[in-house]
Amino acid sequence: MDGCALTVTLADTLAEVDPSDWDACANPGGAQPALDPFTTYRFLRALEVSRSVGTGTGWEPRYLLVHQGEVLVACAPMYVKSHSQGEYIFDHAFAQAYARAGGRYYPKLQVAAPFTPATGRRFLCRAGFEDAGMAAILQGMAQIARDNRLSSAHVTFCTKDEATRAAPQGWLHRITEQFHWENPGYQTFDDFLAALSSRKRKTIRKERATAQGFGGTIHALTGDDLRPTHWDAFWQFYQDTGARKWGTPYLTRRFFDELQAHLREDALLVLAERDGRPVAGALNFIGRDTLFGRYWGCIDDHPCLHFELCYYQAMDFAIAQGMPRVEAGAQGTHKLARGYLPSEVHSLHYFPENGFHSAVARYIDQERRAIAHEMDVLSDYAPFRKSDGGQNG
Repeated sequence: MDGCALTVTLADTLAEVDPSDWDACANPGGAQPALDPFTTYRFLRALEVSRSVGTGTGWEPRYLLVHQGEVLVACAPMYVKSHSQGEYIFDHAFAQAYARAGGRYYPKLQVAAPFTPATGRRFLCRAGFEDAGMAAILQGMAQIARDNRLSSAHVTFCTKDEATRAAPQGWLHRITEQFHWENPGYQTFDDFLAALSSRKRKTIRKERATAQGFGGTIHALTGDDLRPTHWDAFWQFYQDTGARKWGTPYLTRRFFDELQAHLREDALLVLAERDGRPVAGALNFIGRDTLFGRYWGCIDDHPCLHFELCYYQAMDFAIAQGMPRVEAGAQGTHKLARGYLPSEVHSLHYFPENGFHSAVARYIDQERRAIAHEMDVLSDYAPFRKSDGGQNG
């Protein structure tokens, strides 16, 4: 493909890409924390090196690279998928309908941060190449899907701006829902509580007191405060949660070693210890504007400890760091009572077969209306005082 002096190629491994070139696109300007930790070279490479993605996982890397001459001006973390696991923008209904029509839905193309239901840029463009780079990636994905007779191509958890700009190029813009916490500038957790109705405020205070009375201590660890022994403990928590939720954990044990070696500045581990023994933990990743809650697990149950480690400690950290947002992961209407409000999530979908493309377009249009209605209804149950404006309205 050659347009506007741009060429599109594929790489099976990030070992073929210079880290500084990738990150010049993934994190223009190089400021830390990265805008989106999940598209940095260090995060994606850790998935590869740890064999969390690759042969046998259903996530086969095919990184899409856009060059102008010798310069990498845009890229995207693309994978050939042989299933729909670890995506969190569910397309099982599409797969079933495609199969009923006599087609083969898998393999498909997916631009995503694997196993990560977190919003961020998916069209990674060097400054000055935003429009041309994104157009090249979209055209490249569509052409690869057509040339290889693949059922579809998908871009999940992209930004709203990206989704809006891609729709005129023939991609379907899907809107689904998560729960996010917004920080309008609270100085303390009590400032947040003051924005709530009296009943909800009392409930949260009671939950925090119950959780913090579990008989141990809670530590928020990041950077050099993290030690390899912490990941030994967290691996136990992660395995337990994974076994109960989806059968086989997506990440390998080695991923956490890579995290310690290369990603500990990106991580916030909230750890509960009792009698010197870790009993529960919540792993977050730190973006420039957003704290992303990712994994939780425990080996001892204690009332409300999940809420404390996953939600309230994340809010404490965001307030202390002046971060505008906490994304607490996929699903969970129970987050609503804790101040996490329904928020739109965006994805893009392309189907080379025109009839199926039209059918999915109709489905997405109906789904969008249903999601909008659900968000309106859920917002009425938000814990904020009705007399306040803005978020608290």
